[in-house]
Amino acid sequence: MRTIRIGNCSGFYGDRFSAMSEMLEGGPLDYLTGDYLAELTMLILGRDRRKDPSLGYAKTFLRQLAGCLGLARQRGVRIVTNAGGLNPAGLAQAVRDLAREQGIDLAVAHVRGDDLIGRATEHGWPGALTANAYLGAFGIADALTAGADIVVTGRVTDASLTLGPAIAEFGWGRTDFDLLAAGVVAGHVLECGTQATGGNFSGFATIDTTRPLGFPLAEISADGTAVITKHPGTGGAVTVDTVTAQLVYEVGGPHYANPDVTARLDTVALRQAGPDRVVITSVRGAAPPPATKIALNSAGGWRNSVEFVLTGLDIEDKEHWVRRQMTGALSVRPPAEITWDLARTDHADPVTEAAASAVLRCHVKDPDPDVVGRAFSSAAVELALASYPGFHVTAPPGPGTPFGIYRAAYLPQEDVPHVVVRPDGTTVDIAPPPVTADLPAEVVAGSARTSGWLEVRAPLGRLVFARSGDKGGTANVGVWIPVGHPRRAEAFAWLRGWLTPAEVARLLPESAGLGIDVFALPNLCAVNIVIDGLLGDGVASSTRFDPQAKAVGEWLRARVVNLPKEFLE
Repeated sequence: MRTIRIGNCSGFYGDRFSAMSEMLEGGPLDYLTGDYLAELTMLILGRDRRKDPSLGYAKTFLRQLAGCLGLARQRGVRIVTNAGGLNPAGLAQAVRDLAREQGIDLAVAHVRGDDLIGRATEHGWPGALTANAYLGAFGIADALTAGADIVVTGRVTDASLTLGPAIAEFGWGRTDFDLLAAGVVAGHVLECGTQATGGNFSGFATIDTTRPLGFPLAEISADGTAVITKHPGTGGAVTVDTVTAQLVYEVGGPHYANPDVTARLDTVALRQAGPDRVVITSVRGAAPPPATKIALNSAGGWRNSVEFVLTGLDIEDKEHWVRRQMTGALSVRPPAEITWDLARTDHADPVTEAAASAVLRCHVKDPDPDVVGRAFSSAAVELALASYPGFHVTAPPGPGTPFGIYRAAYLPQEDVPHVVVRPDGTTVDIAPPPVTADLPAEVVAGSARTSGWLEVRAPLGRLVFARSGDKGGTANVGVWIPVGHPRRAEAFAWLRGWLTPAEVARLLPESAGLGIDVFALPNLCAVNIVIDGLLGDGVASSTRFDPQAKAVGEWLRARVVNLPKEFLE
């Protein structure tokens, strides 16, 4: 059966610069993808475009390509990237100019239509700085079928970068839902780069961390079977657990909606097929939803912060004093929002000054930059000789900085243009999916605490691995029983019944009072926790210590709970 090899060389804007050359030099590939976009990235690119309309794309990609274009052409590797951001046409032309400078014959196409900022008022999105629909993969497939060596897109779903080449190569149709879902799952594993090979992995002690982690690639066959692997000689590992970690990252319930298909994550089967080789099979899909997601970023105002270091005894009294002083000093023109956060990093009988110290953070936000700028900075600095003993700050507060607010909207798929500009300059409209269906109601996991086990107190992480992340203001935490556990099925059955929303709220008090859902993924021996509102208005606005919830999973694993003794033995 025919198989293609699709690699990844970027999981975000700012990922390892050398990854493109590493992937091209490390072994055979048919396609190389690069994901450069995230919700925060769109805001950054929006500010770039406001300053200079010719910008709005990920400039790093062009610099990487400058040193790799000849090698990619020599090895026959075609490149698909969403680095076009808010200006895919601009990046496509810059790539053509680069090829011309290097004397390389290159066919470049781009996909547009996702940028809806010109229709923001029409759709009721006043004040939006960026407004981008998540497009599917059939535009990418058309560009490749038309002969493109490089395809540049704007905001497509991350998985579309992998699904598009599979559609082009194998001729998968709009209603081949199982095949499309298999491509989405493979794309989801690849999209965040080294997170599939051991990056941000709870079980990092079991993998090779002595060398830079290798970027992942997928060997995808015409029947939808995919093998996740990496180039030989690279660091990290590809195991069922590292792949599971990425599968449960930044998802919601078992029905994973994309513009082309709804992938059933609860059908995914993983199997270790040798060192650094994990086979993905049995993926099932259903019709995509009738509406597609629109990511909206708008200016939220201005923000600033200061960190007071509280050392030694009477931490709470010192906190109360400086809070009263700051509140009084800011009372003439109080900021619209003041948030306080005390991190008790101090220890009893400390042997170092750092171990004796806690950090009190004060965050302020306001529409007026002056309120959170000079006025706020002066209020903090003027306390230097007039506040608690041992007063000092980690750094003097500077001028206020702008922040953005993220929110999601939805439009019918037929209302979103999806246009391919082929290498010869002709344009093709990609039709919306012919069949759609509303997402079914998700069934939540967690019922009642199971009994009959002899329990011991231990950190939850002695039993489970976890991976967490963000989607706007929502946090997700995937939790699963590792593959090597000798009683994995029993342990999962216990976990599934025990980890209720009420238990999550108890273990993670910051989530109490918020919407909490827990979904089961039995084939992965995993549950996925979704906490709505934990991150407020998204990463660009959040004042949380961990604004993208990247470490919430490790926090959960550190909580001491009653665990069945048999599962720890």
